[in-house]
Amino acid sequence: MICRTVHRHWIEGAIPNLSSYTWPAVAISAYEGSNVKKLLGVLSAAAVAVSLVSASPVQAVTTSAPGVSSASLGPAARTLSKPATQAPRHPFSMRDRFAREIVRRGMSDRGVYKIAHVRELQYRLRWAGVYHAGITGTFGDLTKAAVVRYQRREGLTAYGVANHVTWSHLIFDTIRHRGQIPKLCRHAGWHICYDRSMHQVVLFLNGSYRNSWLVRGGAYDRQTRVGTHAVYYRDIDHRSQTFGGSPMPYSQFFDGGEALHGSGFMTDPFYDHSHGCVNMYIEDARQLWSMTNNKRLVVTVYGAWD
Repeated sequence: MICRTVHRHWIEGAIPNLSSYTWPAVAISAYEGSNVKKLLGVLSAAAVAVSLVSASPVQAVTTSAPGVSSASLGPAARTLSKPATQAPRHPFSMRDRFAREIVRRGMSDRGVYKIAHVRELQYRLRWAGVYHAGITGTFGDLTKAAVVRYQRREGLTAYGVANHVTWSHLIFDTIRHRGQIPKLCRHAGWHICYDRSMHQVVLFLNGSYRNSWLVRGGAYDRQTRVGTHAVYYRDIDHRSQTFGGSPMPYSQFFDGGEALHGSGFMTDPFYDHSHGCVNMYIEDARQLWSMTNNKRLVVTVYGAWD
């Protein structure tokens, strides 16, 4: 298999350090979709409000009468004349819940190292029932119109750009076969679950959805094995020793030679298969790596082969 190799080091289990995450984890069941959207809306509104306050800090109102200097006022009155402290800003991070890069008209998936997530956007808009054209990997007028329809339906600003807020709604809405996700995936800690039939992985933290990505697994004669295992070895720039040094960036090995890793061959997750590993877009594998590379990550593989 492409993933089998001589391992360079072993990963010790570690308790996740939750202090590095911006938003607190919220326990979310499969039936709390509306609450998740409310949470995403509140967090987005809060980020906008904070940015406005930071950009234009409120100037304090002085209480002195004309002709009276601040030096003649008491300490308390002088304190009121100081500018208000700027509120902390929350810059967008790819570690945020359901994070994706902004996608707009004219962008396209031009190769394995230049994925703009247009195909993923088109698939998810199709599953959301607002896009009925082909999966082309190019963001044109039809894709823009579908984004506008989805944004209007969700009560978002409808201008046809898949921004961070739009993605957060869309990804959560289009996690498929939600009811088939094993209960084990919602246990404490970091857990990622791969549904072979849906070509999707879903990442949880303490039972709360964190993100989901489109992937592909092994071919029929090299199927990714079902089961639950903890990641035991990681290599950020791994190369296969079985298949001529094929690049496997951001590899996280969990079962024998099988790993989650970026693929140098995949542009459409519903086309072709791997040699047994779980192939991700390279940018997605990097995103997962940034969130979990120093955490204990449990991987569950389930579902019928597709």
